[in-house]
Amino acid sequence: MKINSLSREEALRALVSSENGLSEKEAARRLSESGFNEIREAHRTPLAIRFLKQFTHFLALLLWVGAGLAFLSDYLHPGEDMGTLGFAIIGVIVINAVFTYIQEYRAEKALEALKRLLPFSVRIVREGKERKVPSREVVPGDVMLLSEGDRIPADARLIEGAMLKVNNAPLTGESEASLRNALPAPGELLDSPNIVFAGTSVISGSGKALVFATGMGTEFGRIAHLTSAVEQDLSPLQKEIAKATRLVATIAALVGIFFFSLGFVIGRDFWGNFIFAVGITVALIPEGMLPTVTLSLAMASQRMAKRKALIKNLSSAETLGCVSVICTDKTGTLTQNRMTAEKIWRDGSILDAQGFMAPADDPLMQAALLCNNARFADNEYRGDPTETALLRLGRESLGDLSAERMFEIPFDSDRKRMTTVNRVGDAGIVFSKGAMESILPLCSRFLVNGVEYGMEETFRERALDAYGSLMDHGLRVLAFAYRKNPSDLLPPDPSSLEEDLVLAGLVGLEDPPRPEVPEAIGKCHEAGIKVIMITGDGSRTAVAIAREIGLVKGDPLVIEGPEFLEMDDRELREKLSVGEILFARMAPKHKMRVVSILQEEGEWVAVTGDGVNDAPALKKADIGISMGISGTDVAKEASDMILLDDNFATIVNAVEEGRAVYENIRKFITYIFASNIPEAVPYLAYILFRIPLPLTIMQILAVDLGTDMLPALALGTEKPTPAVMRQPPRSRNERLLNFSLLSRAYLFLGPIEAFACMSGFFYVMINGGWTWGMEAAPDHVLYLQATTACLTAIIIVQIGNVFACRSAKESVFRLGFFSNRFIFIGIGFELCLQLFIVYSPYGNRVFSTYPLSPAMWLVLLPFAFLLLFSEEARKYLLLRR
Repeated sequence: MKINSLSREEALRALVSSENGLSEKEAARRLSESGFNEIREAHRTPLAIRFLKQFTHFLALLLWVGAGLAFLSDYLHPGEDMGTLGFAIIGVIVINAVFTYIQEYRAEKALEALKRLLPFSVRIVREGKERKVPSREVVPGDVMLLSEGDRIPADARLIEGAMLKVNNAPLTGESEASLRNALPAPGELLDSPNIVFAGTSVISGSGKALVFATGMGTEFGRIAHLTSAVEQDLSPLQKEIAKATRLVATIAALVGIFFFSLGFVIGRDFWGNFIFAVGITVALIPEGMLPTVTLSLAMASQRMAKRKALIKNLSSAETLGCVSVICTDKTGTLTQNRMTAEKIWRDGSILDAQGFMAPADDPLMQAALLCNNARFADNEYRGDPTETALLRLGRESLGDLSAERMFEIPFDSDRKRMTTVNRVGDAGIVFSKGAMESILPLCSRFLVNGVEYGMEETFRERALDAYGSLMDHGLRVLAFAYRKNPSDLLPPDPSSLEEDLVLAGLVGLEDPPRPEVPEAIGKCHEAGIKVIMITGDGSRTAVAIAREIGLVKGDPLVIEGPEFLEMDDRELREKLSVGEILFARMAPKHKMRVVSILQEEGEWVAVTGDGVNDAPALKKADIGISMGISGTDVAKEASDMILLDDNFATIVNAVEEGRAVYENIRKFITYIFASNIPEAVPYLAYILFRIPLPLTIMQILAVDLGTDMLPALALGTEKPTPAVMRQPPRSRNERLLNFSLLSRAYLFLGPIEAFACMSGFFYVMINGGWTWGMEAAPDHVLYLQATTACLTAIIIVQIGNVFACRSAKESVFRLGFFSNRFIFIGIGFELCLQLFIVYSPYGNRVFSTYPLSPAMWLVLLPFAFLLLFSEEARKYLLLRR
């Protein structure tokens, strides 16, 4: 037998407990058996493991291979500085892993700071005495004492109740308070009025409850466990970086093997070939890409945090940019979650509630004041948002009314109404409020201008028309009725109170849309992002709100919960293809099915949620977005992003940042890849034309991990341009490294840089007396100066390249040459580092360089302008075409 169907005595016997609670000894024994009352986050990977994983992803493995080759070369053929290269590459891997760990650790700590769901302590009865214990020490068989404002730490069977109302929204998504009682009830636990659940809260009243499930055994814990079973795929960026690094690794390996083999064909010795192969492989592997991508994502995450979006893992920052569909809640996300009385229908007319004044004996305002469990204390309204809005309306219209409540029939979701008996002066009055379909059938009369008339069909139709009109304005509408009851204040049959009522009027309550939401919705439409509202409200209210915020323009397709349950997947897939669609009267558990079908159709889906039942959908979605203010722990844990202000506009801001991140990553990859060509060409010339090696491995490392880093990061800070939200979401088939990017980097920008660096090398060598075929000692001044000129040429031309890479299509002068100050900071760092490498003794020793004359810098400078203006010409021709 389920515990909800047992009597109070049977429930106590079943759990071997009593109204005096457990003994301390028995409680300790049960705690050792059942464990602490807490949700185990079994699905979360420990931070230490996540730190270790930073050393084993594909790009890191590629760098490990490069380091291993360098150490092998140094061991077998010392004196070529290959060991230094190996240690430098390992340094890159470690620095990147530490930085990523720090970012994820900070996000996790921020998440823990948001966790406020389960109470710290709870009142229980043990050995007949009331005491407080930490909620994690509650065990099955404990008797909890509940009162208004308490959060419930475990699933429990109510054994006493005095008008106890709970808010089950974290589990059911329905914010309406539910009345609880201690009577046996058949059926499912979730539907039983004698069960209270972990993670929910007491709205009003008091009671005693017998704990029967704790921790992972609660309904809360069960859903948390199911959430952990939902597999989460790699983010789009993680997939693309994996593909990109495989491509780069393949190219580097094939080129290395080809020229290693070619060296034997043309008669070079083994070690010369091996050093060359390692060098050209290192030249083609973009060592700087890993830390640059990580730092760029970290900066994007920090920018999002400033805009109230907390990103839990770095790659999610870019995933937002892919989103093509957003499935969003209404209350609190699109609206302000602040209920106010907006309209009143009385005496056959619709009036504004603001500033409405009523006579002291007005039954409508009296009902708003007295058929109400909210209260005004310490200069603030407390209670259910709907009831506080009505109390505010009544107080502003009538002032405080002296009355005594004699009896109450509480609201419940089946009756959809609440009734009270109040003594007002010498008179007794019955007041009822609730849904129109619940109140109107109980009314035999209606009130117009203070006179009661018999209920006529024409008036009934007028009332229903007014009800529909208010709903069409996006209002939540409550009907109010009364009956004077002078003699029997406490009748033997309470249900007789709700007979022969007089309809006093209607009140329309509004949860106003957030003012910034219409603009955000407009941005989504402009960006090709479909927004689908999924709400528990009725269809007319949902459509009205959707029109007000610009979510729909025509007549949308509205699917309500019962209809949704009857649809098969094929039919639902057809419905989801409609341009404008809303889901009304939906439960949170239905979201996951919507998300799954959208993903099957090739959409990138973001979904919002705050309750426990939202968690599976949040985890299933490409980007799960939980509420930082109203969200539960399980929802926050399952999500990728947390809205610190619960605001839909913040999602759109984050999408804009996510799109900019992807574009910025492509910008600095182009910048980094372009420098691979001038790093590789000297090695090709070295083996093919038997010239001295124009660029050493340590000098390549100086570019990849030194001078290129800050300018590349500066490209990662480019702000979103207006154009980024005027283009459709990118396709699932679009590659990070596409032909356009590779051809621009390898076939256009790179060759210009290679021409510059080889020109600098030959300029110094030939002017110094070198002729073709002459050997050059590695420590000869002329050779050192020539390799220094080659390196300096790459640095100078990269300055022009960083401006060229700010956009693949738009002129840098149209973007604003000085609009990104970080570019100039990066260039300043780049030049300072190069001056250190060229003119300091330590830099000369480590990087095998020699000071250059100022005239040599002037010789190389025009190559930067050559690259920049060549790129500007390409963009001009592209736009013309």
